[in-house]
Amino acid sequence: MTHKYTPEELGAFISPFEVMATGADEGPLKGLTFALKDLYDVEGHVTGCGSLRWAETHEPATQNAAVLDLLLAAGATLMGKTHTDELAYSLLGINPHYGTPLNVRAPDRIPGGSSNGSASATAGGVVDFAIGSDTGGSVRGPASFCGLFGMRPSHDRISLAGVMPLASSFDTAGWFARDAEILERVGNVLLQSDGSGSNNMPSKILLAVDSFERMNDGARQVLWPLAEKIAQSLGPVNEVRLSENGLNKWMEVFRVVQAREAWNNHKEWIEKAGTPTDWGVGARFKMGSQITDQEFEKGCADREKITAHMNGLLGDDAIIISPTTPDIAPLIESSRDFFAAFRDQALSILSPAGLARLPQISIPVTDINGAPLGLSIIGPRDQDERLLHIATVIAGQM
Repeated sequence: MTHKYTPEELGAFISPFEVMATGADEGPLKGLTFALKDLYDVEGHVTGCGSLRWAETHEPATQNAAVLDLLLAAGATLMGKTHTDELAYSLLGINPHYGTPLNVRAPDRIPGGSSNGSASATAGGVVDFAIGSDTGGSVRGPASFCGLFGMRPSHDRISLAGVMPLASSFDTAGWFARDAEILERVGNVLLQSDGSGSNNMPSKILLAVDSFERMNDGARQVLWPLAEKIAQSLGPVNEVRLSENGLNKWMEVFRVVQAREAWNNHKEWIEKAGTPTDWGVGARFKMGSQITDQEFEKGCADREKITAHMNGLLGDDAIIISPTTPDIAPLIESSRDFFAAFRDQALSILSPAGLARLPQISIPVTDINGAPLGLSIIGPRDQDERLLHIATVIAGQM
């Protein structure tokens, strides 16, 4: 990164770029600065959630989100709150109220969402790391598009107290960093772990063939050889198909359960304040309102079958290697139809970890035509610390 970006050039922040909360004098993150997605409460400030209406209809927070208090106690200093897609319900990073933060690695392409501002701020170098959230891919996707390390932790490993919910059984507190060492340091703080006992390497490496088949041809031809090389460096490799019925079927299960949960969480507010103005977000909430109890219950049952299957594949100490996204970031000027099709394609790759409540890390491994593309590792549930260690091992080989 030759150009040093200013916060104003990035367009990543909804608040002034300045010290918003000072970290403790000592701690494992002492001296590091960070940004916080505008879903997390900061005492005395309104949490806007990417929506003018939300900001207008909510009072300032009376206390900090639990994640923020952990980071401040560890010595990190908050430099501001970052943009998100409206109500965090998108993978694009385009907001009708606030615009699109800069993808510094590919300025003519989207940064990805919904943690777009956090990804832009980290990639642009104005903070050392940033906090996002990941429900369907909102950290993993932007990490791939912006050339970052990005982690979705195991569901329920990190408290979401003081964070706007989207789909509660999928929501996680994720984070971005430009290098694996900081990713791991932040992770140990958020996971409230010293990282000990996390150095065991996996006994088996599973290459998710059907996830790679969901990629666009050119991107797959670049990423597959890299995935094979990385897999072989870690241990015994097996090629597997994650889904016997096809990943599109899994994606539909994800969409049904997520959309109904999102509608349940925000029905009352939407009926008072009006449908979100983002065309895609509004359509998804409408879809959620039309999902029947029977459809939702079937989706939840199918999800548990998927979870059992994924847990069986991983056992206690295997990892899955998968693409993070089907291709590099789409061009900002792409059509709505293109964005909608790309989102479905991306969700078919991203949904397995979310459905099974598993940790996943996107690792920057290559560029195509100058734009970044990430590769992911998925681990057994609650083995987040070990996954972070494996990411540092992979980074050290590159």
